[in-house]
Amino acid sequence: MSKTKIGTTLYDQIIKREEKISLIGLGYVGMPIAVSFSKKADVIGFDVNPSKIELYKRGIDPTNEVGDEAIHQTTVDFTSDETRLREAKFHIVAVPTPVNQDKTPDLSPVIGASIILGRNLNKGSIVVYESTVYPGVTEDICIPILEKESGLKCGVDFKIGYSPERINPGDKVHRLESITKIVSGIDEEALDEIAKVYELVIEAGVHRAGSIKVAEAAKVVENSQRDINIAFMNELAMVFDRMGIDTKEVVEAMNTKWNALGFYPGLVGGHCIGVDPYYFVYEAEKLGYHSQIILAGRKINDGMGEFVADAIIKKLILANKLVNQAKVVILGITFKENCPDTRNSKVEDIIERLKEYGIEPIVVDPQADAVDAKYEYGVDLVDLSAINDADCLVFAVAHNEFKALSLEQIDGLFGEFKTEEKVIIDVKSILDKSVIEKCGYSYWRL
Repeated sequence: MSKTKIGTTLYDQIIKREEKISLIGLGYVGMPIAVSFSKKADVIGFDVNPSKIELYKRGIDPTNEVGDEAIHQTTVDFTSDETRLREAKFHIVAVPTPVNQDKTPDLSPVIGASIILGRNLNKGSIVVYESTVYPGVTEDICIPILEKESGLKCGVDFKIGYSPERINPGDKVHRLESITKIVSGIDEEALDEIAKVYELVIEAGVHRAGSIKVAEAAKVVENSQRDINIAFMNELAMVFDRMGIDTKEVVEAMNTKWNALGFYPGLVGGHCIGVDPYYFVYEAEKLGYHSQIILAGRKINDGMGEFVADAIIKKLILANKLVNQAKVVILGITFKENCPDTRNSKVEDIIERLKEYGIEPIVVDPQADAVDAKYEYGVDLVDLSAINDADCLVFAVAHNEFKALSLEQIDGLFGEFKTEEKVIIDVKSILDKSVIEKCGYSYWRL
């Protein structure tokens, strides 16, 4: 299929720059992939959002994943013109896969991308999906769409594969190139071609999965496993809170054993860990199996925002604050530290719970995009320099900017009242508990 010339494979043509690679979806996953491949091949970067494309063309990286300088220097041909996809033969689909309100998979981005690619697909192409899906989506949903839109036959006119994304947004250590890449293909020829193309940029090497369904399952399971482990720690945190035991101290003691896993309690949001388990559960239930462990873990993690909010209310009461008039400042709204991504942030759950008590919290986040925060959660971000009369500070996200605050700077964010009436909620345990408590602050950490 991929041998467009006698003895010449699509991989050969790509490295000779006779054929191009396309990236469909230029978010936190697709854009770094496009930039990385552009160092080895000609790349077309496609996204349906023209404003995003315009930012990239101006050398601006709104994701902060590779930085403005890398975007400015990259040779990626950014476009929102779908017909440009016809210039490529190796296509990588990296669009988001969220969940609906009822926690069922929302496949509309993948379906939409497949429709667009299908009507611009050339004979002899290879299509690789990176979007997180439950086992069977690539073959049962995507292939029929590509065939219908293109008029081509999969396995004859084009080949397909799946390679789950493993990029960790905001992580400058575990990058695309340094994480082993799982690859799969509809047959051995496709698998070999896909593996060789990814090996161009994946320094850690590739793992060839036995089938597309195995690769799809590996992705949802690895994140479900992490979700369950964090849920266990969150459950412990809730119990230890009732016992009056410091969870972090327990975990630090436990982690001295060689086989401790090193998990800590926290808010579990984002586009992977807080979403992928629902994809696995959805498919399992279609087959008649009702998840017990995975759904239990999801229920715990989805409830942590409310648990933190209730802890805030208790500390405000103990500090003699009039709850519905208390000025609560939340530091951080992104789903994780040092990352501008606000998608599926569980900080929203804290905000909504506080509103039930009549509190309209103020949100500060130097990393988040103000437009995204307003669109996603209706929140108007405030600059940290404008805060000087808080009753309560909630360190919700461990951004470097917050970790760098001195005790004097933290104190300057509060109003003029007794230290014991100044409430600090340390969700990420980024402050030195002994120092904070010694100074007399009303302190709580998860």
